[in-house]
Amino acid sequence: MTDTSIYTQTGVDTGEAGFGDYFALLKPRVMSLVVFTALVGLLVAPVPVHPMVGFASILFIAVGGGASGALNMWWDADIDALMRRTKSRPVPSGKVEAREALGVGMALAGFSVVMLGLASNIVAAGLLAFTIFFYAVVYTIWLKRLTPQNIVIGGAAGAFPPMIGWAVATGGVSVEAVLMFMVIFMWTPPHFWALALFMKSDYSDAGVPMLNVTHGRKVTRNHILAYTVLLAPIAIGTAFTSIGGPVYLVTAVALNLWFLKGAVQIWRRNDAAADADDYKVEKAFFRFSLLYLFLHFGALLADAALRSSGSGIF
Repeated sequence: MTDTSIYTQTGVDTGEAGFGDYFALLKPRVMSLVVFTALVGLLVAPVPVHPMVGFASILFIAVGGGASGALNMWWDADIDALMRRTKSRPVPSGKVEAREALGVGMALAGFSVVMLGLASNIVAAGLLAFTIFFYAVVYTIWLKRLTPQNIVIGGAAGAFPPMIGWAVATGGVSVEAVLMFMVIFMWTPPHFWALALFMKSDYSDAGVPMLNVTHGRKVTRNHILAYTVLLAPIAIGTAFTSIGGPVYLVTAVALNLWFLKGAVQIWRRNDAAADADDYKVEKAFFRFSLLYLFLHFGALLADAALRSSGSGIF
């Protein structure tokens, strides 16, 4: 990690940070995914939760997700400054100092874990604490700059929120919670590797050993297809558990067929073809991957609503 003083020497804005800059530290777009999947985990659980307990729990899970984002930006300030996608973030742009990002992250992490424990139970709080640690330490500090498997192993951090939501309701973990975890865990590598393909030199410029940097784009395309093939049965199989149903089954089959089609298209590509059309296939796959995850979890909610109304089929 590099001290942010280097940014003041290159003409980067170092004026006083505003609320928006500190909010950006929390990676609000990532936080929105954390909130949504955690909420789904809570609502599809077989144990009802009082609305106030549920609201407070989701709020503290969101704060914990934001803490992870701030700690990530603190440590990664040096490489963020070298990548087009991240150079305008608060720390590399000089709007927020690295030590401030560290302070915000640590404070929010402690606050979120303690308050979630008080609002719900110790299992949920423990899972949140482990998630923050995994993202900030295991992924950001250790794996990200060490191995091309960084996003594979590190993806577990983004997969924990529905499990935490489930634990808020039930006080434990079950097969259903693990399957929700696995859908996100297996989805993460193809999602990020597609991004890495069309970001081209960003990761190599920053010295981050993403798979396309260390093993080339062809190997990356092979891995995207392999993980997409492995993801499909997990995603579709979730339909046949207590949280699945007809809406989810139809949605999962359609989405995974489409996802597989996109992965095969990427697998068949070569660098010349991708460069010629500005990586349109990879960009389309990446955009669809966001919709893929949202619709899977949205379908779980729809089936939960059907069950609660007494209209469920499964």
